[in-house]
Amino acid sequence: MLGTGIMGAGMARSLAREGHEVAVWNRSPEKAEALAGGSVTAAGSVAEAVTGADVVITMLFDADSVLAVADELLGALDVGAVWLQSSTVGPDGARRIAERAGGRVLDAPVLGTRQPAEDGALVVLLAGPPELAERARPALEAIGSRTVDAGSEPGAASALKLACNSWVALLTAGTAQALGLARALGVEPSLFLDAIEGGAVDTPYAHVKGQAMLTGDAPVGFALDGVRKDLGLMVEAATDAGFPDDLLQAMRGLYDRASDEGHGEEDMAAVKAAFGW
Repeated sequence: MLGTGIMGAGMARSLAREGHEVAVWNRSPEKAEALAGGSVTAAGSVAEAVTGADVVITMLFDADSVLAVADELLGALDVGAVWLQSSTVGPDGARRIAERAGGRVLDAPVLGTRQPAEDGALVVLLAGPPELAERARPALEAIGSRTVDAGSEPGAASALKLACNSWVALLTAGTAQALGLARALGVEPSLFLDAIEGGAVDTPYAHVKGQAMLTGDAPVGFALDGVRKDLGLMVEAATDAGFPDDLLQAMRGLYDRASDEGHGEEDMAAVKAAFGW
């Protein structure tokens, strides 16, 4: 496991819990060392972590971060081993990585935040050669509750990930707007959540993020600056596809404003700051 931030750490623990021997590496060594114990070993380099592995998972910040370790990773990757590239890099980034990997990588971003990663309950979006997917199946089953087959073309799973994350970003910003508007109009904000509960427009995510906003208790599941990065990828991909980006740009502006006010490292629920509360 290369990258032991919020997601990578949870995925490493899920792999270990399912009986796998896991080597972990992180640019900040202390994050990898904090996971060491039992069947998890902290490696001092990418090559040390990768050597002898059946499956290598990258969960890094962006495409540049992945490409920065690609040569060392590929140089140490055993014949027959599979590289699961799970970082959110967008379709263009996924294709760049696939070109570097020469057919040894699966485009495998995941849906879910801290708790699903810890529980082995992520949804894996997968694109690439079926024979590689079969070899990676034990790891996929350890980190995920199910796998969505996006096809064989590199970048297809990463494109689907952007579409899914656009929905997550929209739901969170929309919840912040609705609660903030109720508050500004003199209505108890929690009544918004009561009003939608059980109806056709209800969604569990509104209650999860809404309660986090109302109580101020929001452990970081998906950092606000990570959402900003992903929205940049969405705008880029939409532009390349000739798709209107009006709403994406508006959301990007909201998350940018919240980050500029000092909330970038907080959970994405902090987008409420963009609405003045």
